[in-house]
Amino acid sequence: MSSIICAVRGCYNNWKKRRMSLQQECFTHQKKRFDCCGPTFNLYPPPSTEEGRRQWLRALNLKNPPKKPYVCSFHFVDGKPTTEHPFPEKWLGYEAPVKRPRRVLVRLSEASTSDAAEADSNIIGQCDAGTQWEDPSVSDHSYASNWPLPHHQPLLCDRATQCSEFPVYVQLLRNDHLSLLYTGLPLDAFTSLGDDLTEDFNNGFHLHPRDQLLMTLMKLRLNLLQDDIAERFHVSQPCVSKVISCWLDLMEERLRPYIPWLPRETIKATMPQCFREHFPSLTCIIDCSEVPLQKPHNLDSRGESYSHYYGQNTIKFLIAVAICGLIMFISPGYGGRCSDKFITTNSGFLEYLRPGDQVMADRGFVIQDLLLERRVKLVIPAFTKKSMQLSEEDTTNTRRIANVRVHVERVLRRLKNYSHISDGPN
Repeated sequence: MSSIICAVRGCYNNWKKRRMSLQQECFTHQKKRFDCCGPTFNLYPPPSTEEGRRQWLRALNLKNPPKKPYVCSFHFVDGKPTTEHPFPEKWLGYEAPVKRPRRVLVRLSEASTSDAAEADSNIIGQCDAGTQWEDPSVSDHSYASNWPLPHHQPLLCDRATQCSEFPVYVQLLRNDHLSLLYTGLPLDAFTSLGDDLTEDFNNGFHLHPRDQLLMTLMKLRLNLLQDDIAERFHVSQPCVSKVISCWLDLMEERLRPYIPWLPRETIKATMPQCFREHFPSLTCIIDCSEVPLQKPHNLDSRGESYSHYYGQNTIKFLIAVAICGLIMFISPGYGGRCSDKFITTNSGFLEYLRPGDQVMADRGFVIQDLLLERRVKLVIPAFTKKSMQLSEEDTTNTRRIANVRVHVERVLRRLKNYSHISDGPN
């Protein structure tokens, strides 16, 4: 009998412990339990009937039950199987759902319903004649009476399905200061951009098109949570996500012509004086910038986007800035692990260069061989050779390059004024 053990999960009572409890001293009778009260628990076998055994196993809820699932007396309501509680119900090792009896609906006759309503009206109408106050003790749920709603608490509705007379952008963008705060654009620029993007445009959303544009620019500018934007525009969070995704594709398609590659004559005509003195043939200044990225769940994507320079996952892209400060080229996004040379080769930037052009870059752009094939000169700071100091000529040339390369850093800083780009998506 030593192999008999309680089948309830987490319970370790067995026949050996039961036999050892008989040798223990009873606290009440001051003698061994074998001579007075008996063991502290007993082990009961399952019922012999098929239906009883099925109910027994159902109560235990075991994945692989033993052949004879004994249960100790601790798991019975009465300490043992009885007529009222024949199956184990206590401490079964899992959370058993509470069984609530179904509510019984009693259908009242029309006569009784009318009498009850008349009686309630008589009770509620009772007042104190001395004070003409209503007795609160006889008024049932007076707080739930049909009071008119205040005028300053309108009913909430989803504006994604119901149009409103006053768009949100009219209330938020009242002046240039608020427009710069929410969108980064003056009010006139926002109006012109809205006219350009919303021409012949219909994406199926019932929101005003300029509200959708404002929603997207607020996300890019302030990096607000989508729930916050949904609360401001009185729509749902999934609607905000769909609108922003749609408008990002639309803006990428329609604003692409606003990033032109300037002809050589225009570049020379708009060249500042600081470039005319030392770099008269310079075409553009290039640099790579990285944007923080949420850590991908896919291990391959996580490895491809990890940047050892920043110590986190980033998206990397190449920017070419004209001498006058205009952005002429933006590459597609690459993983932060990609090198500057790889992005320069595969982004299509080299296709815009012509023989005789000059490109200024940082030391990390080891692309002399790529530009030499196209007869383009690369202007980069000088390298130290074998830990030797730079010559006076190299030092002077490096300082001149640093003085003019600061312009591309300013352009990148102006680009990263949008918090969604500098902080990363959320």
